[in-house]
Amino acid sequence: MFAIIETGGKQFRVSEGQSIKVEKLDDTNGKDITIDHVLMISKEGNVVVGSPYVAGASVKAEILASNKHKKVLVFKMKTRKNYKRLRGHRQHYSLIKVNQIISNN
Repeated sequence: MFAIIETGGKQFRVSEGQSIKVEKLDDTNGKDITIDHVLMISKEGNVVVGSPYVAGASVKAEILASNKHKKVLVFKMKTRKNYKRLRGHRQHYSLIKVNQIISNN
């Protein structure tokens, strides 16, 4: 059984027991959350697709940690113009573990 959820403007394929990194959530570590933006559920070969979301479906997950990704360097340069810029960026993320996929079908 798996589901496709939407969080932080991105879509993820998740199954029970799986851990994924998503855009930072404002909740604290160890807290249980419910994600209601379920786009699709597949259970034993039966596929339910929402328009845009599956009615009555949700995913229960637990926030394990909040941290930052590795640094991404952005370097810009124009030849023969003495123009160089180096910037770094570290994106915040939350590590969540999917505990249960709830479907009314």
